[in-house]
Amino acid sequence: MSDRPRLLPLLGPAGHGGRSAMTCLYRCGNACDHPVPNESENPYFGDVVNAEVSRRGVVRAGAVGALVLGVAGALGSTAPALAAPGDGGVPALPEIDDFTAKRPPSNNGALTFKPIPPNKLDTLVVPNGYDHAVVIRWGDPVVPGAPALDVHNQTAARQSKQFGYNNDFVGVLPLDRKGRRALLVVNHEYTNEELMFPGFTSLDALTPEQVRAAIAAHGLSVVELERVGDTGAWEPVRDGRRPYNRRITALETRFDVTGPAAGSAWLKTKADPKGRTVVGTLNNCSGGITPWGTVLSGEENFNQYFVGGDGAPAELKPKLARYGIPTDVRYPSGSRRWDRVDERFDLAKNPNEAHRFGWVVEVDPFDPDSRPRKHTAMGRLKHEGANVIIAKDGHVVAYMGDDERFDYLYKFVSENKYMKGDSAAARRHNLTLLESGTLYVAKLDYTSADEIDGSGKLPADGAFNGRGRWIKLVRGNTSYVPGMTAADVLTFTRLAGDAVGATKMDRPEDVEPSKVTGKIYVALTNNTNRGVGSNPKPDEANPRNANKHGQILEVVEDRGDHTSETFAWSLPIVCGDPTDPSTFFAGYDKSKVSPISCPDNVAFDGAGNLWISTDGNALGSNDGLFATAVEGPERGHLKQFLTVPLGAETCGPFISEDNRSVFVAVQHPGEISGATLENPASNWPDGDFAKPGVVVTWRLDGGAVGS
Repeated sequence: MSDRPRLLPLLGPAGHGGRSAMTCLYRCGNACDHPVPNESENPYFGDVVNAEVSRRGVVRAGAVGALVLGVAGALGSTAPALAAPGDGGVPALPEIDDFTAKRPPSNNGALTFKPIPPNKLDTLVVPNGYDHAVVIRWGDPVVPGAPALDVHNQTAARQSKQFGYNNDFVGVLPLDRKGRRALLVVNHEYTNEELMFPGFTSLDALTPEQVRAAIAAHGLSVVELERVGDTGAWEPVRDGRRPYNRRITALETRFDVTGPAAGSAWLKTKADPKGRTVVGTLNNCSGGITPWGTVLSGEENFNQYFVGGDGAPAELKPKLARYGIPTDVRYPSGSRRWDRVDERFDLAKNPNEAHRFGWVVEVDPFDPDSRPRKHTAMGRLKHEGANVIIAKDGHVVAYMGDDERFDYLYKFVSENKYMKGDSAAARRHNLTLLESGTLYVAKLDYTSADEIDGSGKLPADGAFNGRGRWIKLVRGNTSYVPGMTAADVLTFTRLAGDAVGATKMDRPEDVEPSKVTGKIYVALTNNTNRGVGSNPKPDEANPRNANKHGQILEVVEDRGDHTSETFAWSLPIVCGDPTDPSTFFAGYDKSKVSPISCPDNVAFDGAGNLWISTDGNALGSNDGLFATAVEGPERGHLKQFLTVPLGAETCGPFISEDNRSVFVAVQHPGEISGATLENPASNWPDGDFAKPGVVVTWRLDGGAVGS
């Protein structure tokens, strides 16, 4: 008789969209069951048209070409070898060319793989001609000498040395020119104690040590990798010093606070009266890699970790509520009760502690002794992540989404310019670029507003499209929002967006610019509240009522200038079952495309193809990874590349700089209501109980993935 745990039947109450109720509880604190935080009365139809917004249409190809030339000029070309930490100087780092996938030498990057069909298998499925392997999983040792995972003896000290739980963002940064070594940097978004601790009965029944272990399972991991032979496979380095390996946790890692809100009254606490040092990072979702070789990590659903909102000062309660923190009860439904081990999570005692989360975090993986930083200049919201590109004039531009129903799309432009080269002076300078700049929020207008009825029917002009502008919120220490200081705007950025009438979007998550075309792509995951009851009606950028499946937004900055304050936008993909008339795939023959639901993260290969991972597939099959061309005759020909196991979400993704490896994070496998560690709904990846992990996929013939 097998001693494997029995797989749980796929039963239990449904969550929202394709998520289970268990995922809704642990990932975002049942956000969809709470009132929509955005109660502002921002306009939504043609009345958002502003006289300053031009209606000249999309940027012409010549302007895009100029953009590509401008970007190429700013990037640099060669990469020096890296100095090891502790050599007495700042490590010499590869420039962005080595972090971004390069154009494949053949096939012009055409996507030639045969798409896999939707399925409900408890395994990872890849196309014919490909293979995959688990790189690292929850509980694997990270710091040299760390113990192996023992779920019956898990402590905070052990977890602080092991790979954390529920991996999301994946970044891989090369360590040498030959492509043999690299650093894997991964976010750990949230924990599910029901699937982590044997004998679980309730969150209240967890021991204090188990609570501390769960806190330690949040944060980030940095792990040195080595290539397996001459393949696209990678595995952790298991011997030697591994000086870069590092765990950053919510339990004890200290973060410096930078920018105009650092030291403000909003960030000061009893434990930190100066308001400049924060312990931990929470609910880190997606992220990005900077041209100077650091990782940006977005703090997302941080609200769910705090209690005592009912005891917060009365004048603060509206601000807390705007960020999804209940202010009418001490313990919101599903509270993790971390206040039992650390009073900073009790807002009745520490009302400003919540303001110290919701930022973009910058981590330097090449300097393991460095302290991570939280950049207040980039605003405070439920950051899915942040991705940067160098503008033609050398300024650094970061694009960001606020992952909430009816929240906003943002852009940050650095005050200073990127300095090319690998000198210590250049690196010191570039490490300051996100500490000061201009923060904008997006406001859209539409070409076919009167035709939008919530059905998703394509307008008569054959496109969902329009113009838009970036509304300036703050520049340095100067606020452009009446009645709010710069510190106010940056600490309560959602309220600033409300005040200037930003466009309410359907959960803007990952936002990433293409290094090939310069166009920006936004994953709008879903919004089942759109057009329902008194909630905002559909508009051309969010064209469906009760939107279960989401859409992809494409933004083209005017003149190909990422510092521009005006842009054109369109929806190349409106997700769902291709047989559904409300779906759209850039005009491509829908009988030839794969069904897709709930886009979450986006990435690009070297040819500029768009890769899309999903979260909460509302079509009933497992989540997966998809790819499509965004230029030329194959634009909109979406193909499914892989699926993840039962109950899991596809996170990442990341295509290596040589195009030979696709990394994805398999988050929350087996997270299905009723599952436990002893009675799992999935036994991926080891055949016993479910463990989140990072997977790499590669072509068996060694060629470029996808093509």
